[in-house]
Amino acid sequence: MTPAILNHNLARQTLHTGPAEATRPGTWRRVIAWLGTFTGLSVTALGTVAALILAALHGVTWLDLGLLAGMYVVSGVGITLGFHRLFTHRSFQTYRPVRFLLGVTGSMAFQGTLFEWVGRHRLHHKHSDKEGDPHSPHPHGPTFRSVLRAFWHSHLGWAFPPNPPELVRYAGDLRRERMLRIVNALFPLWAVLGLLIPAVIGYAFAGWYGALTGFLWGGLVRVFLLHHVTAAVNSLCHLWGSRPYPVGDQSRNNPLIGVLALGEGWHNNHHAFPSSARHGLKWWQLDVSYYLLRVLTFFRLAWKVRLPSEPELKARAAGVGPMRP
Repeated sequence: MTPAILNHNLARQTLHTGPAEATRPGTWRRVIAWLGTFTGLSVTALGTVAALILAALHGVTWLDLGLLAGMYVVSGVGITLGFHRLFTHRSFQTYRPVRFLLGVTGSMAFQGTLFEWVGRHRLHHKHSDKEGDPHSPHPHGPTFRSVLRAFWHSHLGWAFPPNPPELVRYAGDLRRERMLRIVNALFPLWAVLGLLIPAVIGYAFAGWYGALTGFLWGGLVRVFLLHHVTAAVNSLCHLWGSRPYPVGDQSRNNPLIGVLALGEGWHNNHHAFPSSARHGLKWWQLDVSYYLLRVLTFFRLAWKVRLPSEPELKARAAGVGPMRP
């Protein structure tokens, strides 16, 4: 719904040197975390199966597909442009209403609260593909079974244990902003709205059956797909793809995930230039999230968009240092 360090300024303001002491969470905390993740994944999977059965029996309408695509882009951009490029890496600046809206729509993706998401992703960059990375598929053994176990851990397995207790430190800059504390605290409300909005639209156009299929396609199916596409950035994009930039980890550019994840699949590019607002650095690397950011800048709703210069691109390809802060 992910180089080994963030740019210098971000690291100095948000990250602590050295790993925190490991503390094993209590049994009940582990049980609750496991049940929460299992329930969320199961409900969206069952909702997807129900939607497919109804489609086989009664067909699927353009309204259903439109709600699926619309809610996928809205909540997906909330993650890619909001949670990731704005809040985690501060790749651009924008007005408070836009920040609020991106925080809300990102929460509709059901990928955890804003502070959890940002903290985990910063932790990933700090320890990318090393001990301490919360969702790396590395290292893994030479056997096929080892590869499958590593893939499962990086894709979804990491979400079952409780959050590490030190995670809150990694979003300390966001916690100082009252508006973002409100967005974070009201995560359940935004998540439920992400399910109700397509149901209400479906009811407005097609009555109660439209409400049901809108809830399924624009709600549960959309969340199911977005969960797995985002998870694929953590798993597939550290296993398969090209590595044009030497970054000290196994991040890779995967064209399929680049398209499905609205630009996030150009993962090696991102790890080479973590503060860049653009991940598809070549003209042919589709990056829908960056194109939408260009629209915001055109209407002067975003500014100070951070991009690597041509000399920085050439230097990084030659293995010389990360993008300057």
